[in-house]
Amino acid sequence: MTDRQSLRIAEVIVDVHARDVDRPFHYRVPAAMADSVQVVTRVIVPFGQRRVEGYVIGFADQADVSQLKEILQELDEQPLLTEELVKLADWLSYRYLASKAASVQALLPAGIRAKTDIRLELAEYAAEEAPPSNPAEDVPPGLTAKEKEVWLYLRQQNGVYKEILIKQFPAWRNPLQNMIQRGIIRERYEVSQTVQTLYVTTVSCRLSEEAFRDAMEQIPERAFKQREVAEWVRSHGPSVPLRDVLRATQTNHSTVKTLIRKGILVQGKEEERRDPYANRFVGPLEQPLPLTEEQQAVFQKILRLQQTELPAQVLLQGVTGSGKTEVYLQSIAACVTAGKQAIVLVPEISLTPQMVERFKRRFGDAVAVLHSRLSQGERYDEWKRIRRGEVSIAVGARSAIFAPFLRIGLIVIDEEHELSYKQEEQPKYHTREVAWQRAQHHGAILLLGSATPSLETRYAAELGTMHILKLPNRVNRRALPQADVTDMRRELQAGNRSMFSRQLQHLINDRLQKREQIILFLNRRGHSTFILCRSCGYVARCPNCDVSLTYHNVQRSGSSFELLRCHYCGHSEPSVKSCPTCASPHIRTFGTGTQRVEEELHNVFPAARVIRMDVDTTGTKGSHERLLQQFREGQADILLGTQMIAKGLDFPRVTLVGVITADTSLNLPDFRAAERTFQLLTQVAGRAGRHEIDGRVLIQTYDPEHGAIHLATTQDYEQFYRSEIGIRKTLGNPPFYEMTLFTMQHPEQAKAERLILALEKRLRSQLREMPQAEVLSSCPAPLAKLQGKYRYHLTVKYQDFAPLQPVLLEAYLEFSKAARESVGILAVDVNAQMML
Repeated sequence: MTDRQSLRIAEVIVDVHARDVDRPFHYRVPAAMADSVQVVTRVIVPFGQRRVEGYVIGFADQADVSQLKEILQELDEQPLLTEELVKLADWLSYRYLASKAASVQALLPAGIRAKTDIRLELAEYAAEEAPPSNPAEDVPPGLTAKEKEVWLYLRQQNGVYKEILIKQFPAWRNPLQNMIQRGIIRERYEVSQTVQTLYVTTVSCRLSEEAFRDAMEQIPERAFKQREVAEWVRSHGPSVPLRDVLRATQTNHSTVKTLIRKGILVQGKEEERRDPYANRFVGPLEQPLPLTEEQQAVFQKILRLQQTELPAQVLLQGVTGSGKTEVYLQSIAACVTAGKQAIVLVPEISLTPQMVERFKRRFGDAVAVLHSRLSQGERYDEWKRIRRGEVSIAVGARSAIFAPFLRIGLIVIDEEHELSYKQEEQPKYHTREVAWQRAQHHGAILLLGSATPSLETRYAAELGTMHILKLPNRVNRRALPQADVTDMRRELQAGNRSMFSRQLQHLINDRLQKREQIILFLNRRGHSTFILCRSCGYVARCPNCDVSLTYHNVQRSGSSFELLRCHYCGHSEPSVKSCPTCASPHIRTFGTGTQRVEEELHNVFPAARVIRMDVDTTGTKGSHERLLQQFREGQADILLGTQMIAKGLDFPRVTLVGVITADTSLNLPDFRAAERTFQLLTQVAGRAGRHEIDGRVLIQTYDPEHGAIHLATTQDYEQFYRSEIGIRKTLGNPPFYEMTLFTMQHPEQAKAERLILALEKRLRSQLREMPQAEVLSSCPAPLAKLQGKYRYHLTVKYQDFAPLQPVLLEAYLEFSKAARESVGILAVDVNAQMML
């Protein structure tokens, strides 16, 4: 080892989310780690009085080595990130005004973060030393009364965790710190990971054939079980998990230990993969499906772009059921054949078992899957498979864009218009932007697929910054489902007070008689939207948020009880039978939730078998998959649900889709409300008639004249786009301008308002000379109070982010610090997608 290696100085980003320390710190690399520590290595370093996790992002040429602390520990056998991803973290920090630590942390799979615990020991005694019969005799002089209490406790309980001790005895916090500073108490740091590599005990037989025969002859006849076990291990080797040996030979540990003692078997340990799809997709891999002429033309264009090995963005716009997924699959196969790797992103809500199965059956174990319904251990193991190069395809939700591949050739974003591609915590990245950054680095194709592209994507295609390919027809020229709109105002005038129009009731009965299946869509969970007193107008509201509480009828352990819940902060309280304000008994539920629709279905169609899918019924692991499988197998006639059933599903026997109320998302105070309503209705309508039997769609609404609803019935994206893009241009909204949204939150309304007004004044002053930027007037947020904090919005519109970045960052850092000092929070969202 050279002197230069032994004196390497690492630049480390510490995992401390405070802007004051948001920069690299220098640490000496110990001689023992000189060959293993590299850029992207995850380490434990001393930081003040603490031990914290950090990430090596580079090496310094010069520094005063004598003043530097050493790296204490490496955390991974192989770095989890690549050098490209570390550079991507810098871009995330710049683009979304996020700290470097948060940007690096965003790249890693959930649960990987190291946990540091502190044990407390009396400096004079080892933790394992037994206390004397009378510890009071050993108390050192000069301690206060409280310090004596702490000392006596630790003399009896030496080695207790600091966090637990302070939680149990809050009054000891200050005397404890004083004793640590004076050296009476010593802190011992223990670093552990929430998720660790799983190992399994194995046994193997390494004897030669001749030595094995001799060993078998030495085993007494009465010990026939030893012979059976040894022969089974040898025939199933080279090494097998001990649990499999015990199960297959129906023996016990004693027999195996005897064989190990005799030298016939050797015990070992091997890494075991936590595979959520083990033994699920057996049999030969599926062959590609024949492509239609339209699919073939699109595929050939993608293939030609891949062969250039130059980065390119491609919009694949195809109606629902046009076969976009098959184009993805064959484009991925071509990418892998060329020695490259592919990332496929789908919205979390669409990452159904059906979607996973399609990729697994086509590509087998070459596919790694990353999504939130996996355990942390399963996600960690899938991540390691990607990092080691054991797979060539990663399929997952938003965070799978950070899959640590080294040779990316294709990135697919299915349903690219989906809001879930925007991260809600810092860094609040948009997956589409991150994907293009990675595609440019690797010379890869970014393929954006949708039946209803976002206006930003479609406008970029019109400007020529991306290619546009179209699939205007369904596979085999099947017709789009016939769609009709029912005016619920006329239903009410005709005396129908049911949530189901007469036409929808007729169509449901017709499908039930034909033994066909039905999907009913409602974009609201719970039983009812709110409860209201018809005498005084009282509405039950959340004490922490400026929203009404949602009524739930909860079934648990054979009994039911009524709850009011806030879907924003989680607050819940028992429902009421009389008005808390005026004591009137005339209090009832209003609005429609999935629970209430389910009850009404049982009342109107008692013979129908109903499966309800919403957040409340899919909260446990595997429930999502189980419910969909039951519907696929025909165990239910009606699938009722929220957005999670609106896309990504393909059931051959579904011939009717009913939208209970189309107005929910249309009336949100967001300029994208019409776009999202059109997209959602088009997607849910696309679930009907995808196979041999023609489909019907019925949309119930109180606003049938609205363009978004009318055009969704014909799936006329082009007309909707032309109309909406004109409105956006007139108002100066995206895609013509980008928006950064500041949200000030504070427990005191006056302070929240004062801080946001000061920020507005500051930005107006600094951006006055920038004609392409506009600071809108600050105002209360549409959700004016959440989780006990008042919320104010300030929006900045601009056409070019780069010149504004330093101004926005400086203002954000200054005012977020001011907010923190007064117990408030300032959040910033660059390229904001949700204005609530």
